[in-house]
Amino acid sequence: MRHLLVSLLCLLAVPAAAQELNAKITINHNQIQGTDASVFNNLQQTLEQFVNERQWTNLQFQKNERIDCNFNITVTKYDQASGVFTCKALIQANRPVYNASYTTTLYNNTDNNFNFKFAQFDQLDFNEETIDNQLTALFAYYAFLIIGMDLDSFSPMGGEDVLQRCMNLTNNAQNLEFTGWKSFDNDRNRFAIINDYLDGGMRPFRQLQYDYYRKGLDEMANNAERGRTEISTAIENDLKKCHDDKPMSRLPLIWTDYKRDELASIYKGKGTQKEKETVYDILFSINASQNNAWEKIKK
Repeated sequence: MRHLLVSLLCLLAVPAAAQELNAKITINHNQIQGTDASVFNNLQQTLEQFVNERQWTNLQFQKNERIDCNFNITVTKYDQASGVFTCKALIQANRPVYNASYTTTLYNNTDNNFNFKFAQFDQLDFNEETIDNQLTALFAYYAFLIIGMDLDSFSPMGGEDVLQRCMNLTNNAQNLEFTGWKSFDNDRNRFAIINDYLDGGMRPFRQLQYDYYRKGLDEMANNAERGRTEISTAIENDLKKCHDDKPMSRLPLIWTDYKRDELASIYKGKGTQKEKETVYDILFSINASQNNAWEKIKK
């Protein structure tokens, strides 16, 4: 498992030679009329090459351990003269569950300001110290965020170094001409996500990643009851605490949005009534809009 490999590498300081991400990038340009589709095809191919062939950290990932992720980019406007793409993107990352064929969602969120410049046949270069290209900055940001969250799910706070690189990139991107990087623009933009994730008051949310995935889901193949109990404890101790400590953070809301169906299936028809009611009350207090899913927990 990746968590063991990462731990060994940290101890041995072994240099790596394997990419971390296995990204599929989809460019939906149905809203754009009268433009040669080749520019969109070239963009898709260029981005997949940029993301998948780059080594983002010094950690060793075997080919079958690469993190599966999807970038579904919808182009709403394209100015051929300037090369400016106005887009929104749904970013999703998945994580395999130990000893199971099941894959769980690690991250799922929409970036409504996924705007950038690109000219056909552009070559994408990335220098972490000099953030001067919006397109490469966008994908580097999500690469670091996804890898960091994945590492957090295998060891407590295991993604600290990579997540700090994500924060540094965000700070260095403040002068880019595109929106989404600045603090206080809105509470779900790129700055807000990584700033909240690394905030001391949200440390229980980071602990949740390990307790929920490694101690909970990964255990369920061996002992479903024990795994579910660990998940209940994570919701009570980690998720509730981070929401109580920092109620304005959007991270618990985003997390419960993409975990709703999984959580409902974990508890539906299983667990004690007290356990189910406690979990229901916490989830409802965080995200009442998903109550249809939470109601299934009580059945």
